[in-house]
This record gives sequence, C-alpha cells and structure tokens, in this order.
Amino acid sequence: MDLIERAAKKQEKKKKGISLVERAAETAQSKSSEEAKAVGIGVPRAKKARDPSSMNPVIGDPPVIGDPKEEGTEVEGIGSAEKEEAPKSEFRGIGVGSPTSAKKKRAPEAPAEKVEAKPKSLAIGLTDEVGKPGGAGKPVRRRENKLEEVDLTGLRDAGYITPDMPPNLMAEEFRIIKRSILLNAFSKGTQKSKNSNVVLVTSSNPGEGKSFCTINLALSIATEQDTTVLLIDADFSKPEVLNRLGVAGGRGLMDVVADSELEVGDCLIRTNVPNLVLLPAGRQHNLTTELLASERMEHIVDEIANRYPDRLVLFDSPPVLASSAASVMALYMGQIVFVIKAEDTTEPQIKESLNMISACDNINLLLNQTRFSGSNKKFATYYGYGGR
Repeated sequence: MDLIERAAKKQEKKKKGISLVERAAETAQSKSSEEAKAVGIGVPRAKKARDPSSMNPVIGDPPVIGDPKEEGTEVEGIGSAEKEEAPKSEFRGIGVGSPTSAKKKRAPEAPAEKVEAKPKSLAIGLTDEVGKPGGAGKPVRRRENKLEEVDLTGLRDAGYITPDMPPNLMAEEFRIIKRSILLNAFSKGTQKSKNSNVVLVTSSNPGEGKSFCTINLALSIATEQDTTVLLIDADFSKPEVLNRLGVAGGRGLMDVVADSELEVGDCLIRTNVPNLVLLPAGRQHNLTTELLASERMEHIVDEIANRYPDRLVLFDSPPVLASSAASVMALYMGQIVFVIKAEDTTEPQIKESLNMISACDNINLLLNQTRFSGSNKKFATYYGYGGR
C-alpha cells in the first residue's frame, strides 16, 4: 500500500508541475493513438464519393453542391430542370440505362396510312402511254381499242365486196383502182410526195356514191398482204360509213381535233376484218371547218401518215359543193379520188369542185354507176365465175 500511495502522490505532483501547453500536446497525442488503434479488420472507413469513370474506385471528397470550382458536375434533385444538351456518357452499372434516356419518353408513332391497291385491267389492247415510260410527272395513260364485228353478210347483200366472196366484175374493177393508188402511196425516191399514203374520197354532190366507193376500196385494200388500211369517217354532218358496216360509233376525229388531251389511238376501232381499222367522225361541232384548218389537224394527219409505213389512210369526206370541209382537208392530202356519177353530174359542177380541191396535186377521177361497156368482155368471165 505504501508503494502504491507513494506512486500516486508522485504522479499528482508531476501533473501539477506541467504547464498548460504540455497538457494540450499530451491530449492530442493520446487521441491520435486511439484513432490508429480503431482502424482494423471489419471496421468501416468513412464513406467517400465514387468515381463515375470506373466500376467501384474511391476518390476524394465528393463535390459540394453548387461549388463553382467543380466543372461538369451536376446533382439532379427533386424539381431540377433537365438540360436539352446530351449529357456526358456515364457508366451506371451493368443493365442500368442513362438517366436522360430513362426520363425521355418516346413519342407514339403515327399509324401507317392504308394504301388501297388499284385493280389492274387485263383487257386486250391496253398499252401504257408515257410518252415517258416510267417517267415522273405524268400519269400513265391507258388505251383500250374496241373490237367490233363488221356485218359482212349485210354488206354482201347490199352489193358491197367482201374478202370472202368469189371474184366478180366489181371486185376486179376495184382491184384496178386500188393498184394505182397503192403505187402512188408507197413509191420510193423523188416521185414520192408528202402524205402520199393519205387519200381523200369525195364528190361534187350528195348521192354520187362516194361512201360506197370508199368502203369497197377499203375492203379491197384490206386483202393486201403487206398493207393495212385506216378508214376514217370524215363526213361530220352525215356520217354513214360505220352505220353501213354495222359498227357502233363513238368518239372520233372531231373529238381529237377539239380536245388536245385526246389522242387518235384512244378512238380507233379494230374490226374482225384483218388489216382494217376504223376511226369514227365523232361529235358534230359548229366550228368544224375552223377546227379542220387548225394547226392541230395538220399535226394529226402527219402523225397518222407517218406512224405506220405500211398503212394507207382513207378519208370519206363530205361533198365538195355541199360543205367547205372537203376543200380544207384537201390541204393535207397526198391523193384524192373524185367520184363522178355517170349521166348525172354536170361539167360545170365538176370543174368548180376540182378547182376547190386543187390544193392537192394528185387527183384521180372515178366514174361511178356507168352503163357503157366498150367491149363484150367483162372481168371475171375468164375465171368462169361470170360478171355482175
């Protein structure tokens, strides 16, 4: 006991002799030694901010909110506004998306418009018109040529020639007439004139048989092996060609001339007679002569004449003395067949008519309904069929 009491008294005396500065130094030293002893296995260290550029590294003290010295640091809290600029890429952990992508909502996609598929026509004779095939800016035009049956039986009963009838006097006479026309139409070299394959058939007065001769001439030319014929009803006041053939009419030449959007090919009529195509007269118009004298009419005739090199075009026009249309159409013709009714048409009428159609240099005269025969021989009697 004496030893312990003596040591305690010495310690108290020593403390009383130490200055305040020395006491403070001893206190600080004791605290640091206690902290060093506190760090050990299983003892957590102070939490520090994570480095966003790596998985789990620890960096220095976390940045202070609102500290202007820390550039590029942002703390998003409740009510904080989101910047429009794309944030810097951060690795937030496997499977964790960026905060910006989590906050932005995708706009709902507009429903796709339904496109109705238009049915494609499978009709025979349809062709695409692009003037510009596959070209942009213009819609595709569809062309459908009608197919009509020519009443061959009715024509034969009415006295017309048909392709299936045996040789006879009238058929042989039209063979002679067509041969000279074909030679002029398809001649080569310097002898060929402009639109030589375009032929106008007309007369001085009505009732002289011009339409009868036009139809027979067309049916005879249609039997040629290397030639096709386009028969155009150009008697706009009294169209009769299609009625005699037993074919229904429709849009025709006058409609094409009056409407710049309409083409000749849209109005053509194919027939059951090989090599024979028809073009109706079309609607009646109060400005028929003026339209025929237009520049568009000239372009139409040129197109018809030059589109097919093996085609002969026949115009059945009104009588010269009954309508001014014939004299205007003569401006575009390469040949004219002028029908004269025997023992009926007077010489002054013939001269006046020829003067009105003198714009065409090649005019052929056809004497119709004649009773005179220069000899007892007739065509077709040689073949044993007899003549009519």
